[in-house]
Parts: sequence; structure tokens; C-alpha cells
Amino acid sequence: MVFKLPDKFFLVRGSAEGPSLLNSFDNALLAAGIGNTNLIRVSSIIPPGAVEISIPALPLGSLVPVAYSYESSDVAGETISAAVAVGLPEDTGEPGIIMEHHLKGPAQECEETARRLVLHAFENRRCGLKEVRSVVSTAKVLRTATAFAGVVLWA
Repeated sequence: MVFKLPDKFFLVRGSAEGPSLLNSFDNALLAAGIGNTNLIRVSSIIPPGAVEISIPALPLGSLVPVAYSYESSDVAGETISAAVAVGLPEDTGEPGIIMEHHLKGPAQECEETARRLVLHAFENRRCGLKEVRSVVSTAKVLRTATAFAGVVLWA
């Protein structure tokens, strides 16, 4: 196995401007506290029994598995949002579910959609849902901006 099975997770968010779309994305990662790591994009499963923690000190250059959503724009005045939601099962022997959503629009709509996607995922799995946790990031674009939200899996 290349990676140890994560037994912890944490939610992050950040938004930022930059001189280009890529720089604004990088700055949003810095604002979220994960900018000096190597993100490995994963799909949407939290391992059974994983617990939520506060963001730890991440070693520089770490390989960091993360499910994330982002929205970038270079349209001045536009509102952009990105959200992630985590569904935790009643049975800790079952996996949790992560859902991501992004849009050009308000934070509340974005977060509500991500949370609703979690509910649908649990319905499809016929699994009891204990709770839903979520974060949303939003920005009103000045020149070039990115809103970022993620769930980091950590061992």
C-alpha cells in the first residue's frame, strides 16, 4: 500500500485574489493552510472510523490526499463560491461521504447544494446518517479570484 489508510480528516477553506487564475488558486490554497503541500485529489470517501481534527502542522511538501472544490473567475464583480460537505454515518464501521460543489453565485446556495448531495449519497447507500459537516468559501472578484474548499484525509 502506497498510503497508510487515513484515520483523521479536517475541513479547510480559503479564497484569494492573484495576478492570474493559477496564482489566485495557489493563494487560496495558502489561505486555506495547505498551500505548501502537494495535493493529491481523491474522490469522496472518508474511511470508516476516521475522526475530525483541527488542521495540524503539515510538513512542507507533504503528499496530501484531499477532496476539493473550487471556483475561479476573472470577471470583476462576480461572486464565486466553493463548498464541501461531509456526511458521517451512524455506524462507525461504515465510510463517510464527501460531496463537493462550486458555482458562480452565493455561498449559501453552494453550501446547501453540497449538503443536499450528501443526503442523496446516504439515501442511495441505505446507510444511517449521523451528521453533516460543511464549509464554504466565497469571494467577490476584484480582478482574478479563486474560492476553495476541501476535506483533507490524514493518517
